[in-house]
Amino acid sequence: MSWKEEIEELRQREAFAEEMGGAEKVARQHNRGKLDARERIKRLVDADSFREIGKIAGRGDYDEADTLVHAAPSNLIFGRGDIDGRPVVASADDFTVRGGAADAALHRKFVQCEKMAHELGIPLIRMIDGTGGGGSVKTLETMGFTYVPAVPGWDDIMRNQETVPVVALALGPTAGMGAARTVASHYSVMVRGLSQIFAAGPVVAQAIGEDVDKEGLGGSDIHTRNGVVDDEVADEDEAFAAARRFLSYLPSNVNERAARWSNDDPVDRREEALLSIVPRDDKQVYSMRAVMEAVFDRHSLFEMGRRWGRAAITAFARLDGWPVAVLANDPSYLGGSWEALTSQKVKRFCELAEQFRLPVVHLVDNPGFMVGVEAERTGTIRYGVEAMNAVYKATVPWASVIVRRAYGIAGSAMSNAERFQYRFAWPSGDWGSLPIAGGLEAAYKSDIEAAEDPAARLAEIKAKLEAVTSPFRTAEKFSVEDIIDPRDTRPLLCEFADLAWRKLQAGQADSRGE
Repeated sequence: MSWKEEIEELRQREAFAEEMGGAEKVARQHNRGKLDARERIKRLVDADSFREIGKIAGRGDYDEADTLVHAAPSNLIFGRGDIDGRPVVASADDFTVRGGAADAALHRKFVQCEKMAHELGIPLIRMIDGTGGGGSVKTLETMGFTYVPAVPGWDDIMRNQETVPVVALALGPTAGMGAARTVASHYSVMVRGLSQIFAAGPVVAQAIGEDVDKEGLGGSDIHTRNGVVDDEVADEDEAFAAARRFLSYLPSNVNERAARWSNDDPVDRREEALLSIVPRDDKQVYSMRAVMEAVFDRHSLFEMGRRWGRAAITAFARLDGWPVAVLANDPSYLGGSWEALTSQKVKRFCELAEQFRLPVVHLVDNPGFMVGVEAERTGTIRYGVEAMNAVYKATVPWASVIVRRAYGIAGSAMSNAERFQYRFAWPSGDWGSLPIAGGLEAAYKSDIEAAEDPAARLAEIKAKLEAVTSPFRTAEKFSVEDIIDPRDTRPLLCEFADLAWRKLQAGQADSRGE
């Protein structure tokens, strides 16, 4: 009088699930240089932490006596795992089961995966390979009819974007619904040469007269440079490491606060190189990333979206162990000017920091919005205003460091001028409504032309205006709060981080009624 027979059937069904699409399909996956879905989950999460949900779901084959002969699993594997000891929902599309197409999908499984992350308030990682539950022409023959398109569970996908960190790793050709699930995330990654993303694949593109292969249509060279996907990595293990690293800076959900890590980097560390890192010649560039490495906790920088919107650097870092969101200009690309893609990148990153309550440190060297025909054609001013709105709507603690330039509307987007300005300026600070060099000769044209020595008069005017534009003159009027020794930047920002996190933690306690 036991249930041994049923347990044996359960173990048999689990064994069938472990076979995935069968030995031949799994071998084909490996021969393409790709890990299979179960290997991916194993490498992503902490060892021995994964508990699969719905493992035996799929389609059973039975003989005439209704005895199970074989069972084909669904093409989604998901469950609960840990990353750095913290629970997550980990999911992986199984390309070996009908290439991830809809006729191998159990849509309720996709929906329950998304609901689990939202209702339990834990991060979600999607490893996407194939259409991700999308359509297949063969499905029509099997069904015997066609259907009006709908996406079961899209409400849950949207809710997750609002409540928990969502990471998407594109680990193969990803089309249709798979592409949509990749983009509907806070952080996305492609593997160079292995991943492609498209609304529809090359066969469909050929139907409109475009003869192109998968890589040419939707490879990482395209989508990590246009903002569709955040980052490109060399292999799958690097993708898993990026996912783990990204999540380490964020809380499990919007109602929690991110964790402080231990820190052995002295708060009072002062880097001598900062004293001369900004050239006196404003036409020369310098490395803003070198500034960041000098200021934040050692080895704590994690840049996001390096290949697109390149005039802005968006990253996570730590100050005395506290996580912060870092926004910075890159003077080595377009001089740091914000164009359309950069503005979109800034907007998205500011909203991410606000959503998950991370303090922001803004390292400013902004000569303004990009100008010219291409800038006008791509709508720079519209996207620039949207970026500025995101800065001004932010309520998280915000500190700005004016490293060099801050001009015009874009320069004023360093922070919300209506809030308390937790702001420092380096002696290299240079600001105004426009660069003086750009308008000096026009403004003083008649004066210069009337002079006996126009060149000498121009030099005289420049010298006078350089004195007027000294950052110390601005500080006299308290129009900038403090000018600091660049070597003091780290200690002062660590002080900011301490105050910011006191405020954020107090706000969390207030929201809980503590």
